[in-house]
Amino acid sequence: MNRGSREVVERRLLHLLHGHKTRTHLAEIHAHFLRHHLHHSNKLLSHFLSVCGFLNKMPYANLIFQQFQYPNILLFNSIIKGYSLCGPFEKSLHFFTTMKKRAIWPDEFTFAPLLKACANLGDLKLGSGVHKEVLVLGFERYGSIRIGFVELYSSCERMEDARKVFDEMSHRDVIVWNLMVRGYCRSGNVNMGFQLFREMDERSVVSWNTMISCLAKNGGDKEALELLHEMREGGVEPDEATVVTVLPVCGRLGEVDVGRWIHSCAKSNGLFRDFVSIGNALVDFYCKSGDLETAFVVFRNMAQKNVVSWNAMIGGLAVNGRGELGVGLFDEMINEGVRPNDSTFVGVLACCAHAGLLQRGRDLFSSMFVIHCIMPKLEHFGCMVDLLGRNGCLKEAFDVIQSMPMKPNAALWGAMLSACRTHGDMDHAECAIKELISLEPWNSGNYVLLSNIYAERGDWDEVEKVRASMRENSVKKMPGQSLVDNSLA
Repeated sequence: MNRGSREVVERRLLHLLHGHKTRTHLAEIHAHFLRHHLHHSNKLLSHFLSVCGFLNKMPYANLIFQQFQYPNILLFNSIIKGYSLCGPFEKSLHFFTTMKKRAIWPDEFTFAPLLKACANLGDLKLGSGVHKEVLVLGFERYGSIRIGFVELYSSCERMEDARKVFDEMSHRDVIVWNLMVRGYCRSGNVNMGFQLFREMDERSVVSWNTMISCLAKNGGDKEALELLHEMREGGVEPDEATVVTVLPVCGRLGEVDVGRWIHSCAKSNGLFRDFVSIGNALVDFYCKSGDLETAFVVFRNMAQKNVVSWNAMIGGLAVNGRGELGVGLFDEMINEGVRPNDSTFVGVLACCAHAGLLQRGRDLFSSMFVIHCIMPKLEHFGCMVDLLGRNGCLKEAFDVIQSMPMKPNAALWGAMLSACRTHGDMDHAECAIKELISLEPWNSGNYVLLSNIYAERGDWDEVEKVRASMRENSVKKMPGQSLVDNSLA
């Protein structure tokens, strides 16, 4: 192939590589490389490895890289960058070490992805080592590397170091501003994060999402919604992250109309069709708002569903007292070949409890490990205690607690106690309260309940012992409580 023809083929292959169908045609493009004997072109293969990184195809990239006997700096930079984007992040450091062993000098494009890998690992020690190498080689003046420093230190919550680099930058683009805002928010300094956010001349949708998410996570649901409206007034359209962040806020605040408006935006922008996470968030939102009809419509209209989708709908049916429908949906899920996880069983067992499906709940609990190889967790045992307790099977519920491989918590013993009080089982109630006192020695209500049991039996010596125990543990009875009443009668 002459030089002119080679250049034409190279341009065509680069166009194919960076086209919109690359993901589904990656192997075909590689075949073109081989057919035209360009599979040893460092330039072309470096582009190929970079695209593999963006498409999260690093095993494929690594396979191609290993075929090179003498890879150059272009190929090393591409493989380092690829692993810094999608992991395993340690691989970036591994290839950097390999590169140095082969006496290949790094350039200004080597260090930004290395710093990103260290940031993703949260490894300050490794990152500081990379920082020193940058200083030794004199690459600290490059903007991409300075952004890498900010990302490293902000990810490791070393905001003083991040701020020092940030303040020394003559040009700060929206990316580095976002990193600083996110860093302050992540480290708990929400006020400083918000102050920086307000100082930004230019904001991307990532800027808004970062601040909205931070406010929502720190109890500022109302402020998060206000910021969403401000974002829309500024002409910035919500994306997947916005929708997934804001819908739970709407659910907590009871802002059903705002949630419906977000749903409408997601449909008109094509987000509902393209992102399964948005469908999941909508199902969860409508279930928590008590609108099961709309939740079901959203669920049925989802182009794709994953196990989270099924879990959201099953759990929503449980919360809204539609247990039989939830169990039926679980059966449909299994029939469609969707593999349940531990969250699925929390939802379906709760459905059984609410619907009074005692034997079905027993069978499902048993199937967790036997059929689905899922080891029951504390939440699953809690669901079983609730199911058995609601149906008056108190001895069986107590036996379940005793057989648990982990230590029961206060919530589980509380569920047991509630069932005992409902069905008038004073013996098991006494055991439950004693366990609660052991777990919560500061809670005066537990002492009061135990004292009442002894008072009903006329066992005044035990009543006095309870009072003495309260004095020894400096527990004060809450106003309005009596150490002798009929609450357990």
